[in-house]
Amino acid sequence: MTSATTAHSVVEPSATTRRFAGSLVVLYAVITMIPLVWIMLTAFKSPDDAISYPPKVLFRPSLEGFCNLFTTRSRQTPEFIRSLGPPQGMCDSIARDRNMVVAGPSNYVPRFINSLIIAFGSTVLAVALGTLSAYGFSRFRVPLKDDLLFFILSTRMMPPIAVAIPIYLMYRTIGLSDTRLGMILLYTSVNVSLAVWLLKGFIDEIPREYEEAAMIDGYTRFQAFVKVVLPQATTGIAATAIFCLIFAWNEYAFAVLLTSGNAQTAPPFIPIIIGEGGQDWPAVAAGTTLFLVPIVVFTVLLRKHLLRGITFGAVRK
Repeated sequence: MTSATTAHSVVEPSATTRRFAGSLVVLYAVITMIPLVWIMLTAFKSPDDAISYPPKVLFRPSLEGFCNLFTTRSRQTPEFIRSLGPPQGMCDSIARDRNMVVAGPSNYVPRFINSLIIAFGSTVLAVALGTLSAYGFSRFRVPLKDDLLFFILSTRMMPPIAVAIPIYLMYRTIGLSDTRLGMILLYTSVNVSLAVWLLKGFIDEIPREYEEAAMIDGYTRFQAFVKVVLPQATTGIAATAIFCLIFAWNEYAFAVLLTSGNAQTAPPFIPIIIGEGGQDWPAVAAGTTLFLVPIVVFTVLLRKHLLRGITFGAVRK
């Protein structure tokens, strides 16, 4: 008995080991945050400070990058600028300091709105379809179930460039090229495989007895699914939504190949922001910083579900 107890006893790590492990985690977190912090700092630099060498850590903050992100400018003669009267706002004042005037709004806001509609729309569809499919695979006898699951997963193994041209030709034929609907359907089809595999793991861990008890009480199969399974699978659904949204939000290859204007999202638009004389790095950094906000907020709000989703732990029998 003594030997068995000793063999199954858990050895707690020492205080030194815990401090060392904690230090590694903190160091890793700091290293991974450096690029994000640098992008945010660049968003508040002037164009000259953004390309200075050696790079400036201490600088005078400027909102020129955000102004350049949201507006288009044109160079004018000093005489013409003086004839316009007082500047109309901060961005107009910044532009005039460089002998330029604000010509109108940029395309960043429409591209950002496209990202919101396409990413969240495809996420809702992928999670809804994935939940129904995962429930079917988990609860019913499906012929060739393992083969079908592998086939569904294999759709994510292909690089986007391998199917981009066929999809482009198909979309152009049926009129879905450069449309929000076309991108939503495409991202949904890609994300469904991930949703099915993630959600099946959660639903498998929900005891069947709960549904059987509900159906004995008079519920239909669908009512038992809605009122019993879905509430217990909330954690898995939230975690799956985060993973699907991250893919759709950051996707670049399909967006740059299949959209050009009406449905173009922010990822292919941000790198082509051009300023006077070349790339406008403060505007690019400002656009990147703002683009990170929705996905960071969504992930932070559901971070507990994300952690459980990574470990595939939903409900334990």
